[in-house]
Amino acid sequence: MTTYDAGEFTLEKVREYVWEIPQEGDMRVPARVLASEDLLDEISDDRSLKQLQQTAHLPGIQEYALAMPDAHQGYGFPVGGVAGIDAENGVISPGAVGYDINCGVRMLKTNLTYSDVQGREEALVDALFEAIPTGLGGGGVVQTDVDTLEAVLERGVDWALQEGYAVEGDLAHCEDEGVRPEADAEAVSKKAKDRGRQQLGSLGSGNHFLEVQRVTDVYRADVAESFGLEDDQIVVLIHCGSRGLGHQICTDYLREIEQTHQGLLEQLPNKELAAAPAGSHLAEEYYAAMNAAINFAWVNRQLIMHRTREVFADVFDRDWRDMEMELLYDVAHNIAKKETHSVDRGDPENSGGAVESTERELFVHRKGATRAFPAGHPEVPAAYRDVGQPIIIPGSMGSGSYVLRGGQNSMEETFGSTAHGAGRLMSRTEAKDTYWGEDVQDELQDHQQIYVRAQSGATVAEEAPGVYKDVDEVVRISDELGIGDRVARTFPVCNIKG
Repeated sequence: MTTYDAGEFTLEKVREYVWEIPQEGDMRVPARVLASEDLLDEISDDRSLKQLQQTAHLPGIQEYALAMPDAHQGYGFPVGGVAGIDAENGVISPGAVGYDINCGVRMLKTNLTYSDVQGREEALVDALFEAIPTGLGGGGVVQTDVDTLEAVLERGVDWALQEGYAVEGDLAHCEDEGVRPEADAEAVSKKAKDRGRQQLGSLGSGNHFLEVQRVTDVYRADVAESFGLEDDQIVVLIHCGSRGLGHQICTDYLREIEQTHQGLLEQLPNKELAAAPAGSHLAEEYYAAMNAAINFAWVNRQLIMHRTREVFADVFDRDWRDMEMELLYDVAHNIAKKETHSVDRGDPENSGGAVESTERELFVHRKGATRAFPAGHPEVPAAYRDVGQPIIIPGSMGSGSYVLRGGQNSMEETFGSTAHGAGRLMSRTEAKDTYWGEDVQDELQDHQQIYVRAQSGATVAEEAPGVYKDVDEVVRISDELGIGDRVARTFPVCNIKG
């Protein structure tokens, strides 16, 4: 097959697992989808391809608008989308980051094995559910005043270290060492701060979760050893973001940008792609506020991890340090960052085949996509620089998750990015019409020995395993393309959700 008929679009096959919507009309670049034909069948079922094609209209976009193998429909910009946009002559788009700024994942290692946990699953899941705030609205591990919140927004995990909620190793194993120095609390509205002040250290709702897992497969033993992973090991995966604070920041700046930059908005095919021109006041303000939300989210996950260490200490009656509960890595998957990338210049048809490659600073928008820097990249933590950045890709609560490492092709192919999860197949409404939460819980416990606790049965139904794409296939494509290499697979033991 050299083309794929997706109705409105005919995708051309560039090579195995790489498909392209050719540049035409007002598109500034082609749009590329990284997927197998099975995944393309699912991606083409919603508006993902239309949104990707519309993304290719953004001023300053470089190379391609990209969809990762887990892509599905989002707000304006598809979830699983990546766009590298010129940071001097382009734009920055809140919709291309998303409402949950720095939604991301972190994995906590232990020296426990599955046999250490068997027989204690219910005690562990109940203790975690009681100790860690979940669900909509307020409630967090800590309640803060405005001054403290502003310190969190500007200092990130360094604040948690000073307050005793972190150790030095936590910072060393977090993307950007847990702080974006470009953050400015003054760029965050009072309403956003008020929402965040009561939610610091909470999972929230929707697809956010904390899951105790066991390592079931190791694919690259040398890399797994560098990551500190081995067969049958117990790990903890935390998935959440910036809660109401990040949502409010996105809302605030979308409204301001729509009002201030109407001329630019009128040039775009979808107002949900509303963007501020690079160098404009709103672009700089949004970037500062977004970085503040990034810092908030890192602290949010740090506090949840701190509480998790305390719960494990109580349940297993030993100090968390004795259980070697160390952070493997924390990585964001809803973010726009200034990064330097090599981009092609010139027209090969009109220049004798010559294309000049230049280094440019870009706003790399990753919405439901994970940074995947390869071995040797200077921004990979020193502990992993020889093997590549850890990547954590959660699946559903019935299918397992993956740890990858940044692949050697990622910088050239995807601005150093790969998938962020399994990707949804069903909307939340469809899921609740299809599944009954209590039945899902019983099925998981009786047949797979997975213990789930949630605020409501509706939450479990919305997150049933059948709601998601095949995470094994998503990861296989990443591995085949060399953008994110499989290192290990994990499987759920117990899970708490909002």
